[in-house]
Amino acid sequence: MSGGKKLYSQGQQAMGKSKKGIKVDKADAKERTLRFFPILRKTYPEAKVSLNYVAPLELLIATILAAQCTDLRVNIVTKDLFRKYRKPEDWINAQREELEQDIHPTGFFRNKAANIQKACRTLIEKFNGQVPQMMEELLTLPGVGRKTANVMLGNCFGQPAIICDTHMIRLARRLGLSENSDPTKLEFDLMEVVPKEKFGGWTTFSHCIVFHGRACCKARKPDCLNCPIAGYCPSANQPELW
Repeated sequence: MSGGKKLYSQGQQAMGKSKKGIKVDKADAKERTLRFFPILRKTYPEAKVSLNYVAPLELLIATILAAQCTDLRVNIVTKDLFRKYRKPEDWINAQREELEQDIHPTGFFRNKAANIQKACRTLIEKFNGQVPQMMEELLTLPGVGRKTANVMLGNCFGQPAIICDTHMIRLARRLGLSENSDPTKLEFDLMEVVPKEKFGGWTTFSHCIVFHGRACCKARKPDCLNCPIAGYCPSANQPELW
């Protein structure tokens, strides 16, 4: 039995046979991750954050706008938006109705506009107009949760960060890496399974998972036949585990 098939079999046993009550063997999950992570890196060498930005403030705004919206649509909106609003003061001084209209295509525009202005006000009042570089400080910004904070830490500030978006939640379960669908619990589970720095570390792993989720391991029907890491996935060709 090849290494991939052997780990696939072990992973199935460790994961169990139903979506409910999945039991994960962290040692097995860690071993399989060390095998399939470099395969994902080779498969998706271009994997990176999909949101367009130049400065940390732009990525912060884009990530807030990306809630319940595709990155593609956000990038269309921010193309003109970032020319109009360049610093925290620009966002704060904007008329609320005008800002809402500017970000309307991203959905939930009233809440997003309010959070953006409150976040920018906090940046000026507490952080001298700069986006902070610590998780605890980022979480004080309105509209910023752990996912957004990790996006900032991993992409702007070079800190290892596991980003638990919908792709990560779906693939972590299918790959038998965690029993949790709660993003925070999942994040801490993956910290124990995914190498923090090796192969590019947590941030690169997060980007590879997003790319793989979009290209192959889709929500409705994963393409297990053409999946480069199927040999390490306990859910491969197991529809009851999707």
